[in-house]
Amino acid sequence: MAELRQLFNSIDPSPFGEKDLDPKAEEFVVGWAREVPRTAPLALLVYLDRPAGLQNETEALRDAVHQFFRGRSEVSRRRLHQLFRLGRWSLLVGILFLGVSLAVGSVVESALSGRLGKVLQEGFLIGGWVAMWRPLEIFLYDWWPIRADIRLYDRLSVMPVEIRCTGTDADAWRRDWPAVPAAWTAGTGPSSPAPSLPR
Repeated sequence: MAELRQLFNSIDPSPFGEKDLDPKAEEFVVGWAREVPRTAPLALLVYLDRPAGLQNETEALRDAVHQFFRGRSEVSRRRLHQLFRLGRWSLLVGILFLGVSLAVGSVVESALSGRLGKVLQEGFLIGGWVAMWRPLEIFLYDWWPIRADIRLYDRLSVMPVEIRCTGTDADAWRRDWPAVPAAWTAGTGPSSPAPSLPR
């Protein structure tokens, strides 16, 4: 890529260390990470079509990427917590509804003799078990993908990040992200060492 800032969401006004990755960059990194075995080590290597600029831009990029995926992991943990809370409430409602359905079905069967009473009782029984479908779906299936996302984001939040630079335009880093204060741009040239990013 030509510039480091292409990795980040251009409309996110947050400071560099808190800025979101560009959605396409996130999709690429996460999609690539999903394809490798869970036990395989992960690393992110960024190729820039410019010479190295600020002294600690690799560390700044690494911290920003780690912070982003830590945030994604926390969001997924909250989703999982909310899903289980919904599952508990759904289970409570489902059990209550199932109990009421069984009781009503039994009363209806006693009150109405013959085939009609039996059909209505079976209908209430089926309705009660249908009410149990959502909590069973949550506790048996829905939490797996979220848990897998948490594990993946945790791995991405600690992976090594490296920048490899090519190119000959010594001033290209001045146009790249993170933005450089005007005083640095005026006082730093190809013959003087590049300043470090503030932390």
